[in-house]
Amino acid sequence: MFRRVFIGVGSNIGNRRAYYQKALDLMADLPQTSIVRGSSLYESEPIGEAKNWYVNGVVELETGLSPQQLLSRLQKIELALGRKRTALTKKWASRIIDLDILLFDTHIMNEEQLKIPHPEMHRRRFVLLPLSELAPQFAHPLLGSTVTELLADLADDKQVLRLPSNG
Repeated sequence: MFRRVFIGVGSNIGNRRAYYQKALDLMADLPQTSIVRGSSLYESEPIGEAKNWYVNGVVELETGLSPQQLLSRLQKIELALGRKRTALTKKWASRIIDLDILLFDTHIMNEEQLKIPHPEMHRRRFVLLPLSELAPQFAHPLLGSTVTELLADLADDKQVLRLPSNG
């Protein structure tokens, strides 16, 4: 059975657009998975200790993989692109690539390594803006609000700017 999944993609080191595109290319090669569509790209103000602005977007997939299998494959893509994960890596540190499962159909999971829906997604403009392009009426499985409603009620004041498609 194929599931509708939304992946948050972000990069704030090096050629951010190139890393973003490489991540999409590698996701397109995942078994039992196809990219349905992607959002526009956005440049977003960093959170925490990161200094460089991010390029962010959301990708909609259809997959036959389980949430755990998909997480494992996404982490392998991050590793292949040069992301380093250590016990000392800070939560909001700069990164070459960041791939987060935001929504996995209407699944709810609360495991140590995987929480679905993503526990911060409803608080982040850089997630909700691109997600609203793809699934404005998708209801958050825990909160019940649609993506459009979450965006309208958002308190996040970080700048998020839509990038031109050719720039």
